[in-house]
Amino acid sequence: MSHPRLTFQQFLILAFVSISVPLGDACLSRGMTSLPAISLAHPLSLIAAVFTPWIALGIALLIGYFASYLTALSWADLTYVMPATAMGNVIVALLAHFWLREEISWQRWLGVALITVGVAFVAQGPVNTTPSVSFSDALESSLSSGKEAE
Repeated sequence: MSHPRLTFQQFLILAFVSISVPLGDACLSRGMTSLPAISLAHPLSLIAAVFTPWIALGIALLIGYFASYLTALSWADLTYVMPATAMGNVIVALLAHFWLREEISWQRWLGVALITVGVAFVAQGPVNTTPSVSFSDALESSLSSGKEAE
């Protein structure tokens, strides 16, 4: 069965979705490990941490992820987009091991391999299995259902 192919722009969005969370999380980890332990009893230290370069970069990447994720969900099924984000687990393991110098057990590497195989299975399926709805149609439907409830 033939499935519609992703456009280059859609591919780039999914790639950013997959890479921005692991990079953002790695930046947050790098930034937080360079600071003394922070307690919720001292919220000002947490606020100050937000303005350190690594943590600010991590937050920016995670905001970019959220925007890209919403974009991807506008043209692809959740069951397609979520497994694409699962590749982030692979990237996190690689970043943690090679950049942050964390030790990773063989069991976790096995989990990374299983995730990779699962993502490969999902990538073979269709991007979108639901009919497309325009924004104006959705808005009109939402407004009309609100009037019926009154």
